[in-house]
Amino acid sequence: MNCRNTGRAAITLGVLLCVSGLAAAAETSDAAAGKKININQASAKDLANLPRIGSKVADRIVEYRQAHGAFARVEDLMEVKGIGEKLFTHLKPYLSLSGPTTLSEKVSSKGTRGGSAGSRTARNAAPVGKGR
Repeated sequence: MNCRNTGRAAITLGVLLCVSGLAAAAETSDAAAGKKININQASAKDLANLPRIGSKVADRIVEYRQAHGAFARVEDLMEVKGIGEKLFTHLKPYLSLSGPTTLSEKVSSKGTRGGSAGSRTARNAAPVGKGR
């Protein structure tokens, strides 16, 4: 009976490893598919398609590019207010300095901040109304 349990455990472990590998591959599939933004030519609308980049930061990127010229390295994007090292690591797979912009839809930033917003909201919710 002990051999049976060991065999089942080995199969379960194998299945879990395969599933986790597929999940990791799916997370990077957008970047791996060659969806890039040329940060030296993209409009603010194009830049807003990047994960965790809204219209304000996209406008700042364009303004920075107009004031300082083309970006020499993708890392120079961290000079723009609102883009730090942590955010840059999420953006880097989608950035290029030349070639066409091929990213045409907003990239989901789901899961990049960790935790579950739903459980935090319910826990921190304050009662509303006169009965406080």
